[in-house]
Amino acid sequence: MSAQRAQDASRRRWLLRTAALPAALALPDWALAGAQVEEPLADSVRTALSSAIHNKAPPVPEFDDTESRLGYLRWLGEMGERIRRKVPDRRTRFELLQTIWYESRRAGLDVSLVLGLIQVESNFRKFAVSSAGARGLMQVMPFWTRVIGDGNPAVLFHMQTNLRFGCVILRHYIDRERGDLFMALGRYNGSRGRAPYPNAVFANQRAYRFDHRAPPA
Repeated sequence: MSAQRAQDASRRRWLLRTAALPAALALPDWALAGAQVEEPLADSVRTALSSAIHNKAPPVPEFDDTESRLGYLRWLGEMGERIRRKVPDRRTRFELLQTIWYESRRAGLDVSLVLGLIQVESNFRKFAVSSAGARGLMQVMPFWTRVIGDGNPAVLFHMQTNLRFGCVILRHYIDRERGDLFMALGRYNGSRGRAPYPNAVFANQRAYRFDHRAPPA
């Protein structure tokens, strides 16, 4: 049997075995986005990032006035509808959105930008893994847990931890690029200077825009 025929036969056997598996177990939850590239960090930068990661706090929103709280509740309801199909469980959806809102604002990021990035990176799949090994909702590379965390990459499948890392890293890249979102997003994806990834995030960001000042319909 030729090498090609042997390869084809092996592939057919694999496909038959895969077809016999339950759908949820047939294939890993792959993500197709890119990944951050490990770069040397100054000690002061590493310390600042580590401090930002380890400053634990529950994602509980706080508001200065009733109007701000009502605006947040309207946002929560509207975003809940927009991601309902992606995150069917109501409680999970609420906790996810509350944490995204908290971690985005904590890092000084536009919440719609983070939502757009999550859609491109993982399509809101908590256990997504890329071919490069990036993990979770915001597809964080495991090396970050060694550089600024406790070295355990498994924590990147924990919702708040993944969002904390992702938002802090994105903020770091934005600062490095002096506020240039296009370049910062490219750096986040490992494709700095190339347009497809930033453009995809910006396009998806538009789906999550929300005017907090607008009264309910």
